[in-house]
Amino acid sequence: MIPGQTPSMGRRLVSAVYDGLLVSAVLLAMAFPCVGLTQGMEPANAKTILQVYLLLVAGCYFTLFWHKGQTLAMKTWRIRIESIRGGVPHWRQAWLRYLLACLNLALLGLGWWSAWFFPDKQFLHDHLAGTRLIRT
Repeated sequence: MIPGQTPSMGRRLVSAVYDGLLVSAVLLAMAFPCVGLTQGMEPANAKTILQVYLLLVAGCYFTLFWHKGQTLAMKTWRIRIESIRGGVPHWRQAWLRYLLACLNLALLGLGWWSAWFFPDKQFLHDHLAGTRLIRT
């Protein structure tokens, strides 16, 4: 493993699964206050509020850690996110990456599949956000 190179696709996907487990626990814990506050509301409205709230909680989780360079899963799998100019991503880049990654999930992983076609093997949402993943 050579530091600074793009991590393998397997390493990135295993890290993403691990991050998914961690953020699921955070979302479960953070859902309780919102559910309590929306009791008595129209069920459709309460559901929409909960979904938006959890999307924002997940966004805060990921962008906070990405702005510092690594999530816990990325640290475990020796992956680091950085700006293409070097250093940790700016808040704007982290939020843009998060929104594009959500869109990627909605499009059944199109951004992940695109990594096979880029010479540097980075995900589409990293290219668009001006970030990259490297091995540490």
